[in-house]
Amino acid sequence: MEAIELRQTRQLAVGDTLLSASGRAYEITKLARIGRGIRVTYVTEDGRAGRFTAAPDAISRVRLTRVGSGPAPGTQVA
Repeated sequence: MEAIELRQTRQLAVGDTLLSASGRAYEITKLARIGRGIRVTYVTEDGRAGRFTAAPDAISRVRLTRVGSGPAPGTQVA
């Protein structure tokens, strides 16, 4: 089971992977401020590009990737 985190659009970064409710993955390639919103440019797993504009406080599902073999951040080691 993969770990998923909920983040506001303003907290997203290039390289993050968004997950749709149906399980499709979208890797963020570019973020740009457009008026009051944020334009998110992405590429799908099959290589198709797309974009959407979201409010800065909109919530997105982000796949967490673990780097290294240490404990997850915020966990205590006994």
